[in-house]
Amino acid sequence: MHELTELIKQDMCPALGVTEPGAIAFAVATARKHTTGDIRRIRLRLNSGMFKNAFTCGIPGSNAVGNAHAAALGAVGADPDKGLECLDGITPEQARQAQELVSKGCVAVEMQEITSRIFIEATVETTLESACVTIRHSHTNIVKIVKNNVVVWEKSVEVGESNEKPPLIHHYTLAQLHDYAQSVPIEELEFLRQAFTINYALFEAGLNSSNTIFVHYLLAANGGTVISEDERKTASLLCNAAIEARVLGLPKPAMSVTGSGAHGIIATMPLYAAYQVGGYQEESLLRATALSCLVCMYIKEYSGKLSAFCGCAIAAGTGMACGLVLLRGGTTENMAHVIDNLAGSITGMICDGGNQGCIMKGVIAVDAAWQAVDMAMKNVYVSSIHGIGGETPEETMRNMGRIASPGMVGTEKTILNILEEKQRKKEV
Repeated sequence: MHELTELIKQDMCPALGVTEPGAIAFAVATARKHTTGDIRRIRLRLNSGMFKNAFTCGIPGSNAVGNAHAAALGAVGADPDKGLECLDGITPEQARQAQELVSKGCVAVEMQEITSRIFIEATVETTLESACVTIRHSHTNIVKIVKNNVVVWEKSVEVGESNEKPPLIHHYTLAQLHDYAQSVPIEELEFLRQAFTINYALFEAGLNSSNTIFVHYLLAANGGTVISEDERKTASLLCNAAIEARVLGLPKPAMSVTGSGAHGIIATMPLYAAYQVGGYQEESLLRATALSCLVCMYIKEYSGKLSAFCGCAIAAGTGMACGLVLLRGGTTENMAHVIDNLAGSITGMICDGGNQGCIMKGVIAVDAAWQAVDMAMKNVYVSSIHGIGGETPEETMRNMGRIASPGMVGTEKTILNILEEKQRKKEV
């Protein structure tokens, strides 16, 4: 099997709700699994991106939002064996218990530092003992477990800690990624069908929910039908209804890419819409989706998993646009010009956490991708002499990532200050 196929397989996984609350609940649930007795206190230390992304997003199984509630749910009802789907099956009684823990001040949340690199330290103290779980670099990558101040498990080498070797994806050029997507045996890509199955079920959950708002506007804009003759409007509906369902915490998982459900939705659902409307072959859809995921990963490895820019629109949107070029039979040069167009337009869009704003960003990503592709296929693009565009598509994608990390560290701090100010006003 091709190493790029393995890379996509390793990167994709189902995630229930926004991935950051899921990761927090997973960490706390793992710590709780190592303790007995009644819960006295839960302490969380998070990197800025983790803290921000879970700040106001909906949580499956609960009407509450935020880091503390995700941690409390992790302690009283989450199943760590389910990974990022650990909140599946939360009962009303468990939600009540979690609310009680938060209301009594039993959950403390602290932001550790401004960084795009994932960090969670979850400590559960009970009437009898304590346990602490540390996660780094990816949402479920446990690197240390401490019970009663004794290390009971630790990774000998923390994956991703060293910057000596570039990530695998950066060994490839855009042309090589395109060639892989076109030539890899189609049997290797059949697993991608699961992404469409899972994300479409999430879309349907959004479509059928009385709590969603944007989906009904997008449905009307698409002529009141799910699959219309308009590729872009159908793509926006399928993509952003799924995103709305996710940020509201509806009880259906998304297929995540690079640790994000919204990335996975944007990387796949617009292409599925184009396939449905345009009559493309399923084989072309699978190949386009593979390319979409790889280009998304390429940019994200530069920007970091959780940064101050919207990787959903920028990284996943750029990947999806390259996949759309493949569907239309375009060239690597067309894809390079699509990257030029998106680098010169939506790069710099901020991420202010998992919330309704993600839906609007998804709308913009789909619109920008369709425009960027239409222009690039007609040889209309932002020249490399302008702005952050590089001499090669690889350099342009690197520059896009650099805008986020280290470029937007100050932006991240300002976003967090605003969120905390809003929180203080609510508490007054």
